[in-house]
This record gives sequence, C-alpha cells and structure tokens, in this order.
Amino acid sequence: MTHSTPSIPSTPSNRRHPQRPSRRALLGGAALTAFTAAAGTGNATAATTTSATAKWPTEFPLPDGFLPEGIAIGSEPYAYMGSRANGAIYRTDLRTGRGGILFAGGTGLVAVGLKLDRDGLLYVAGNTGVARTHDSRTGDVVATHQLSEATGHFINDVALLGDRAWFTDSRAAALYAVPRGRAGAVRTLPLTGDWVQLPDVNNANGVVGTPDGRALIVVKSTPGELYKINVRTGHATRITLVGATNVVNGDGLYRIGRTLYVVQNRLNVISVFHLNRSSTRATLTGTITDPRFDVPTTAARFANRLYLVNARFTSPQTPETTFTGVAVRI
Repeated sequence: MTHSTPSIPSTPSNRRHPQRPSRRALLGGAALTAFTAAAGTGNATAATTTSATAKWPTEFPLPDGFLPEGIAIGSEPYAYMGSRANGAIYRTDLRTGRGGILFAGGTGLVAVGLKLDRDGLLYVAGNTGVARTHDSRTGDVVATHQLSEATGHFINDVALLGDRAWFTDSRAAALYAVPRGRAGAVRTLPLTGDWVQLPDVNNANGVVGTPDGRALIVVKSTPGELYKINVRTGHATRITLVGATNVVNGDGLYRIGRTLYVVQNRLNVISVFHLNRSSTRATLTGTITDPRFDVPTTAARFANRLYLVNARFTSPQTPETTFTGVAVRI
C-alpha cells in the first residue's frame, strides 16, 4: 500500500529534555523496559509526558520504497527519517503516527544518520562524502558540506557535541566536524590509538557524546567494538565490554546519562550498557527486542520511548517494499 503524504505543520525550535531518568531493563521477549525519572522537579514533568504518550501509536508507516535508516527527534513530538533511496526526509507526528514528505530528495542524494539541533537545524549524513544541513520546519537545504573529495567514502552517522556536528565515515579512519549553526571550515580528525581500519567492511558507524561531553563514543560495526574518541587528538581508546563479547552489527547509538543503547541491526536487538565514569568500560545490563523489529538501524528518544526505523536489509529493497517505524518503552 502506498501511504499518503499530507502537508506538514511547522514546529517550534527544539530544546533538550531536562530530566535524566533511571532504567530497569527487561530481558528477552517483546521487551518493554521501564523508566522512572530521577528525583527532583523533573518527576512531575516526566509523569505527565509519560501519561500523555501512553495512547500514542507504537508503530507507524513510512512510504513504500522509502529505504529508511536514520531517525532524529527533538523536544517536540516529531520524528525525522532519512531515505537511502533518494535522500528524502519524512516527518511523522508521534501523537498520531501520520506524516508526510518534508524534503523530496533527488537523484544521487542519500540520507542516513540524522540529528536535530536545538535551533531547528537538521544535520544529515549523506553517504557519498557529503553532509547536509536542513531547516527542520521547511525541509529546505541550508548548507551542503563536502567532507571528503575522495571516492569510496560512506558518511554514515552524526552526533552533536560542543560547537560541532561530528560525522562518521564507515570506509575511512576519520571523523569530520562541521560548525553548528554557522559558516566555517570542515575539520578532518584522523583516528589513531587503538583504532585499526579494516578493508572492505563498514567500520565506524553510530556515534554519541560521552556523559561528560568531552569525547565521542563510536561503534565499529565490524568486528563489533566500541571506542572512546578524543575530539582534540583523534586518539581512540577501545572500550572494554563486560558481559558481552562484542556488539557485532552495531549501528545506531543512543545514550541517556551513563546508559548506552547499541542497536545491532541484523540481530534485531538493542543491547543496553552501563558506562563507567570515564567511559572506558561498558557493562551489559540488558537487551531489548521486539517481534516488530525488522533490521532496526538507528534510534531516537521521546519521553519514555525509543523510536526506531526498520531498514529491512534482508528483504527486497524495491519501490513496493513497505517500511515502518516502531517504538519500545525504556
């Protein structure tokens, strides 16, 4: 079935959520992981938001043939998803599950990882050595960033840290930093230290900031490792995993406080880790799975839910292939 694409309402500027909840993971099955808000004034807000979202849909359609991979959510209940097919961006109202095309894309364009900034700018990893910045209200392209002139690059995901948007490259041992909300030169940060680039496979993939905001955490999809990256020097320190041998097929990362969620796409599972204070050790505390998962790639949060897109890599990738986004409680 082909889904309609109604007009999109404008949304206000995005702000970060102040609350920092604690987690109780449930193992196995169609996991629903419960959250309680941290003590303090955030409790009332968290309870109100949780009550409001309880009746919201936990699954919503995307256009047939959309080929989604990335998802971004700000402080307002709208999810932004990118297309590997043509770089289009689709926006869904989480309250209703209805959405429409925000940016139509074009020939040769790709949209994979996305992050939404507080000022309403949407940073998009463009796969082919290019990244873009969009206005999240109109979908208009604000800027195009040439991250690498060489061929064979795979600009895969993006995280916002400090005054820059940081992009991973799955086919090169480097990160790229783009100034947030202003003009400026792209910085290339070569990866050193424990990082060993493997040929002909996807290396760096998902990326998030550390809890102290001073470094990045990057997942290396093959062979399934986590690294802490010094954003001044590029030195990579391999994070010791406790309770897990690896995070193979690691794709999107999402962090709440010292809880790190690693989406392992073809395994149809989210592994949940607790980071130590220095973000050099990650202890497995639980897993989240759901029968609706069909190769989920990346995750974004609103209230007490993680929203994911099903990329369906193991299914035919045709104009008729159906795609969905799903939500699980955390």
